[in-house]
Parts: sequence; structure tokens; C-alpha cells
Amino acid sequence: MSSITTHVLDTAQGRPAVGIPVSLHVQVGDAWKQVGRGITNRDGRIAELIPAGELRSGRYRLTFDTSAYLTRSASPAFFPEIFIVFEIHDAAQHYHVPLLLSPYGYSTYRGS
Repeated sequence: MSSITTHVLDTAQGRPAVGIPVSLHVQVGDAWKQVGRGITNRDGRIAELIPAGELRSGRYRLTFDTSAYLTRSASPAFFPEIFIVFEIHDAAQHYHVPLLLSPYGYSTYRGS
């Protein structure tokens, strides 16, 4: 089954980031079309952002709305939204895009 999943870890707190809204968009021409959304669970994960069988090759964007989470964590929201743009060339594969979050920085990678 091909899909896109994500996982947000709060590296400053050393725990999963719970309750972060995430949306998934695909680029269509010069515009972005939303194809999925979710909220990170108690493990900081969203297991499926796009229904099985709907993943296609193309350019995708994950948007993490981190402002409310950081405010709840008593951290300033220096990055109130984080955008991760990536390209899918083989829609038969699984794509896991984790986000490591701290108050003044973040990093990402292609996970497994």
C-alpha cells in the first residue's frame, strides 16, 4: 500500500508532539490542491494523509500548523507554520516524512 505518513517529535521536550494540525497538498500547475489532513495523535503520528490508491507522482507539500502546540508548550512560536515540499517519483512506494521540532528550529528527512 502506498501512502504518505508523518511523525512530529518535540526535541526540546523529548516527546511526541500531540495535536498538531497537518495538511497535505499536491501541486497542480501553479496552485496547491489539498488532498489530505489530520492531527497528530498521542504518539505524534498521522498514519495516513492520503487514502490508499490515490497517491500519484508529483510535487507535494506538508504544512504543519505548529503555533498552537508551541504556545501550549510555553515556547515562543518562532516558526508558526512549517512547510515541507517534496517530490514523489514512484507512487508505489511508502513515504514517511518526520518532523523534528524545537522552539527555534526544525529538521526533516525521508523516513521509513
